[in-house]
Amino acid sequence: MIEVYCYERCSTCKKALKWLQEQGVEHEVIDIKADHPDEKLLRKYHKMSGLPLKRFFNTSGMLYRELELAKKLPDMPEDEQFKLLASDGMLVKRPLLIGKDYVLPGFKQKDWEEKLL
Repeated sequence: MIEVYCYERCSTCKKALKWLQEQGVEHEVIDIKADHPDEKLLRKYHKMSGLPLKRFFNTSGMLYRELELAKKLPDMPEDEQFKLLASDGMLVKRPLLIGKDYVLPGFKQKDWEEKLL
């Protein structure tokens, strides 16, 4: 079964969960704020995704803006970026879809269809 890290007040998460239900895809929802992935899991997910680490940051979030990460991330070592992501689930791009051999940060219906249908 797939896992989906979500935040209950996030409209994109709601849209993604509704889409999963409409498609009949079984899934487990994990509250990204209360039970966010730790550094070890984030490193694993990043490797599985094959995407740049920047794609794992919630660039539209308040915390991202408050910390001025748009300015800081380009010069920040990757180890520090992983520690930062692991420090607060609100920094992690959501929803975060975790499958057996893939990870998709964010909800792009086309990408989800390719992996799930």
